[in-house]
Amino acid sequence: MLAAMPLPPTTTPPGDETPVRGRDDACPGALRLHPADDGSLARIRVPGGLLTARQAEALGRVSEELGDGRLDITSRGNAQVRGLAAGCGAELAARLRAAGLLPSDRHDRVRNIVASPLSGLDGRGHADVVAWVRELDAALSDDSPTGPAGRGELSALSGLSGRFLFALDDGRGDVAALGADVTLIATADGGAVLRCGGPLPGPGVSRPSGTTPPDTAARRARRTDGSDPLGRGAEANTGGAGATSLATDGSMAGGGGLRVRGEDAPRAAAFAAVEFLTRVRESGTRAWRVRELPAEHAVTTGGLAARLAGAGIEAVPVEHTPAPASAAPPAPGSVPGPNGRHALSIALPLGRVSAAQWRLLTTLASRGGADELRMTPWRGVVLPGFAPDDAPGALSELAGAGLVTTPDSPWLGVGACTGRPGCAKSLADVRADAARMVADVTRGRAAGTGRVAAGAADTPDTAGASANTAGAVADPAGTVARTAGAVVDPAGAVAEPARRDADSGHVDTGHVVAGGSPPWPVSGTTSGGGRAGPEPLPVYVSGCERRCGHPGGRWVDALAIGDTGYRVTVRGAGGDTPETDSVDVTAEQLAGAVAAARGTT
Repeated sequence: MLAAMPLPPTTTPPGDETPVRGRDDACPGALRLHPADDGSLARIRVPGGLLTARQAEALGRVSEELGDGRLDITSRGNAQVRGLAAGCGAELAARLRAAGLLPSDRHDRVRNIVASPLSGLDGRGHADVVAWVRELDAALSDDSPTGPAGRGELSALSGLSGRFLFALDDGRGDVAALGADVTLIATADGGAVLRCGGPLPGPGVSRPSGTTPPDTAARRARRTDGSDPLGRGAEANTGGAGATSLATDGSMAGGGGLRVRGEDAPRAAAFAAVEFLTRVRESGTRAWRVRELPAEHAVTTGGLAARLAGAGIEAVPVEHTPAPASAAPPAPGSVPGPNGRHALSIALPLGRVSAAQWRLLTTLASRGGADELRMTPWRGVVLPGFAPDDAPGALSELAGAGLVTTPDSPWLGVGACTGRPGCAKSLADVRADAARMVADVTRGRAAGTGRVAAGAADTPDTAGASANTAGAVADPAGTVARTAGAVVDPAGAVAEPARRDADSGHVDTGHVVAGGSPPWPVSGTTSGGGRAGPEPLPVYVSGCERRCGHPGGRWVDALAIGDTGYRVTVRGAGGDTPETDSVDVTAEQLAGAVAAARGTT
């Protein structure tokens, strides 16, 4: 089963929703620690998820020596350290500065950048966006009061919300689908399309009225004489039949964008954020995200183009930006590249690693890889640069440590909020119940039925007893007991108190999602793992009706209704209205009910 369904890491409110913000956002950072039930929480921004092995080692030491010894990867490819003592802030900041992980105190929380994690590694995409990440990060951290062509305006970016998100997509469509506030999409001609707003319209989404079909837009965008890096033909500036008809005073939310040169793309993204801040001031609101701006103060194509022109960046409107053909996150396993090297893609169950697991990742990055580690928005890790002969052994070590290295793991696509005991509003320990659900699936596989073991009585307890289930791996204290290969309690995800993660837009709650594919195959999946039917839906286990951090689109909702009960239903893309009648089950029956809701029994 290939990991072909991206599970949106954050909840996207309806497009017509304009939240009223009465305060600035309270997202934690490296300097602004968040008090949690088991100590303070620090969120360390890692633009593009890009870490050198030395930086990764520094993060591990911070977690072990100042925190609880574990690291979480957030839905934006950032890192979280938990269990911090209240007085450790100064030492934490000093260590992060020394490792190059805190280049600017003023811009700590605004360096939210996701990027295609396999960019430059697998021969796909139109550009290696790693350089874009570095340049955009430098622009975001720029304190220059003056500078060439409007550069001084970038100093205002310290006023961005900690929720504001940039996405740099190399053209494959993975992070372009995540609903960032500012998105750059590399194009085949060496340029980029700049968008400001939500995710791209996908297949089956009707184009805004009056727009040009994608194939026509592509022909217009293609270079005609080999000399125009913005992809314009001879009629681009003449108003002829090939000229764009996009209204330059219209909102960018309808699927259009601005085509810019590749070398200008990172600065263009930074100035798009400056334009957003201008619109926020004009609106008199405290909008945190582009989609929260009132319609009359939306970021427009004409307004953004004018700002870019003032900064010396030429931009050409495009009528419609079709979604790339594939928006799949990296599937676990070995990824061959065009240079004869392989990248290793690893998913972290529940987004968490123990100190021992993190040390293994950093050791492999230094010993056999490219001295680099990439954290992904799907709570995974990519290790580049392995020789083909070394990749299988490295994957075997990682699997033995309780990490997911194959695309058929039942952990993939499973999400959960914080739950008990970390959230006072939760009615259940949802992480333990999610682990029980996965264990039931594992038992069904081990029995050779191809079905989940619904209503199993011998469920794992919350102290690591899940190791006794068929094919399970338990790691409550960083010590792995390996049997048949499925991960049930990695890094003590069940045994440890649930903690908070505010990337979902809720400071007092959290959610955990491993990978981007469904947790178990649909009926009709081929023996080799390929899909023979439609994708099953993602699953999210929530402890209360807030359902903090649930995915967008269609998903299976497993809502706690008591200490041991859940209500299971399917919810749709058109808001949170249930699509199906709900069914109430016990925690022991959860796997079977979820499988039925997904059509995978």
